[in-house]
Amino acid sequence: MQLDLLMTRTSNPLWYFSYLLRKRRKNLLEYKQLKELQAILKTRSVDTYFQPLVSLENGDTIGYEVFNRPVVSSLFPTTEMFYDFVGQTDLIFSLENTFREISLNRFSQCVQLQPSEKNSLIFLNVHPHILMDPHYRTGETLKLLKSYGFSPEQIIFEISEKAAIENYSHFEEILTNYRSQGFRIALDDAGSGYNSLKTLVYLKPEFLKLDKTVIQNIDQDQTKQQLVKLLLNFSNESNTHLIAEGIESAEELRYLRENGIHIGQGYALGKPKQELVKGSMR
Repeated sequence: MQLDLLMTRTSNPLWYFSYLLRKRRKNLLEYKQLKELQAILKTRSVDTYFQPLVSLENGDTIGYEVFNRPVVSSLFPTTEMFYDFVGQTDLIFSLENTFREISLNRFSQCVQLQPSEKNSLIFLNVHPHILMDPHYRTGETLKLLKSYGFSPEQIIFEISEKAAIENYSHFEEILTNYRSQGFRIALDDAGSGYNSLKTLVYLKPEFLKLDKTVIQNIDQDQTKQQLVKLLLNFSNESNTHLIAEGIESAEELRYLRENGIHIGQGYALGKPKQELVKGSMR
């Protein structure tokens, strides 16, 4: 039936012309997006934001997650669309290399104005394929850190649970190499995918970031509460820091604090800013 339908469509000149027109428009859009991406890399035209991570035990700001966002345009109306497109190109390595340097450079500039933040943790989002690139195991990252006066112990590589890891055993070996240099790992978006347990077993992250969909309205949802309690028990037993991200309400924050979650991140604690602004639980 489907084959007959396909043959009928392809034998219809109007349908085939419409198909070719849609394909041409799609190719043209992708060509324009690629050109804009190349321009962004060349001019480094991105805005950098820093969002605080706060200890829910004592209210101290322990560090900042760094976000690089391109200027909104008709080709990339959202940051999500931009990064989705990047993931489909062969420029992902160039982009992450450039954006990492931008992140550290701009964090360093902020530290010059706020020296008290010099030793803060720096959470950097990274795709697993980047860590598997041999160029990232030659000490270049260490040289970059040294040039800005940071230590590898300050750097937390955030790896999304949603990202594809094809060979867990091999990736575990790579992480062991990074850890031997002082770097640490955060598993991001925990609870949003289907490989949470497998990823936890192999990656053994020092930080586990609960996805915002798990945190939203957690004060009212017993199922989410049970899930978080299980992960908190795991974290306490495995010496892992549990981070609740996407905290947006006072009620969510109160529940998480009262139930022993280690670290919080979200608008209720501090919005992303282009300067380093400590988080607050008030």
